[in-house]
Amino acid sequence: MKEMKNNVVSCFYLLFGSLFCFSQNTPRTYIAHQTSSHIEIDGNAAETSWQNAPWSDSYIDIEGVKIPTYDTKMKMIWDDDYLYVFAKMEEPHVWGNLKERDTVIFYNNDFEIFIDPDGDTHNYYEFEMNALNTIWDLFLSKPYRNGGAILGGWDFKGLRSAVSVQGTLNDFSDQDEGWQIEVAIPWSFRTHPGGQTVIPKNEFWRMNFSRVNWDFELKNGQYKRAKEKTTGNYLKEYNWVWSPQGVINMHEPEHWGYVYFSEKKTEEIGSFRVPKDEFVKWYLYDLYRQNLKLEQMSSTNLTPKIILEKEVVPKLEVYNFGWTIWVKSPFTNQILSIAKDGKFETRTE
Repeated sequence: MKEMKNNVVSCFYLLFGSLFCFSQNTPRTYIAHQTSSHIEIDGNAAETSWQNAPWSDSYIDIEGVKIPTYDTKMKMIWDDDYLYVFAKMEEPHVWGNLKERDTVIFYNNDFEIFIDPDGDTHNYYEFEMNALNTIWDLFLSKPYRNGGAILGGWDFKGLRSAVSVQGTLNDFSDQDEGWQIEVAIPWSFRTHPGGQTVIPKNEFWRMNFSRVNWDFELKNGQYKRAKEKTTGNYLKEYNWVWSPQGVINMHEPEHWGYVYFSEKKTEEIGSFRVPKDEFVKWYLYDLYRQNLKLEQMSSTNLTPKIILEKEVVPKLEVYNFGWTIWVKSPFTNQILSIAKDGKFETRTE
């Protein structure tokens, strides 16, 4: 993993009135509004609900510093059955050659969705698709750093998706404008057997979105990932994301953005404030990652910090087979903790 080199720091006043300084990799937010209109999944987003939905900020480099070569934006809306995602990607050469489901789609240019409903960094979902509308969806019990199980054969049951190309797919003789994707993810994808589907109305999920792009070369008139001429190795891909990770690794879910599912219609104005405890959580994960690099957890590595004008004092509990770092939130009095395996928990004292 590569650390962010140029960490640009900015300050702003939050809606709840405190000055907060943040780096380029502060998680972004988006409000997904409810719709009652029928949505046709065709890759065009022509419906009024889509037209009224706000665009996200343009994607940025995964480390939060470099500006991508081509622009990417997205929108989200939802109804009682689906979460809808629409993305528009500039691309002068739209191509793809992977046609088998659940193959490694990011070996083509692709669009990716990551979902962690409860924000504990465990038991999360990944979705990838290319310009051929070939899909790879999977479930991860833990991030790779924590050695979790990866279920590549897991599927979003009932998912619908479509691609539209503004140009000609796999035709090197012309230059394209780009491609668009539209996805409908059924809320039932995370319903336990015998359970009831719960829609996160007026709640937020931790999510992120990624676009992988490759330099290409032509062989026998077909697009291929470009290789270095001296070594024969593939050239490094570009990773452009909605909410910056700070490192070249999408599988640090604590960096993902916040998507709030508002019951307000897209024509109405809404607002969302990141809860203050989330700022404490970011700090705990900073400590967690620092101590993983040191390959040890020690109370001497835990430094108190002023967050939103309140002192936060981390503590360490060590057990025979692990440890936990935790704090008592000065905002809610909740106990916020991260265990050795990276799982985040909240409990009442």
